Amino acid sequence: MTVIVTDINDLLVRIASLDTSTRKLVGIAGAPGSGKSTLAERLNAHLDARAPGRAAVVPMDGYHLDDAVLSARGVLQRKGAPYTFDVGGFAVMLKRLKVNLEPEIAVPVFDRKLEISRAGGRVISKDIPLLLVEGNYLLLNEPGWRDLRPLFDLTVNLDVPIEELERRLIGRWLDHGCNAETARAKALENDVPNARTISENNLAADLSYRAQGSTFL
Repeated sequence: MTVIVTDINDLLVRIASLDTSTRKLVGIAGAPGSGKSTLAERLNAHLDARAPGRAAVVPMDGYHLDDAVLSARGVLQRKGAPYTFDVGGFAVMLKRLKVNLEPEIAVPVFDRKLEISRAGGRVISKDIPLLLVEGNYLLLNEPGWRDLRPLFDLTVNLDVPIEELERRLIGRWLDHGCNAETARAKALENDVPNARTISENNLAADLSYRAQGSTFL
């Protein structure tokens, strides 16, 4: 049964209470524009302030397929859809991180300025017991993606109304330098359909985060 959480401090307490005698993975899922990356980094910073080296963020976006691959397949305009990621590679990496047998593991990170994934963009030490894995499709009930669910010890889904997502996504493209018409087209023709895919096909999360309290105590 999904528990609704509206205060970020409550969310932090639930994550911090996990038994980290063995490594734990927390899945933070949400649609494009839901704020999952920002939330993951905020939680990580607060956890690290309490106990340095306790947590790290692992982004799913590092597993974007390269633009050259997407262009060859004729789907570059749909970059960000589930089928434009290497879900198999992502699953293998999560399993390696979960068993935690290696001194350190390098994970790829997506560079938004270059629109390319950088291999080895982040290194996760064996000594870090809590990983905040963030991404759009961590709970997607589709082949390949649904196999990720058992790897997480706690899952959080960001609950943001589609109208608010649309506003944020258009604003994001405007911030990237697009004119109003292009920004609206990019949001409505790709980002918003991806958001609807998530809302209509997600597995239930342990926690549904509906942000109201935004300041850590």
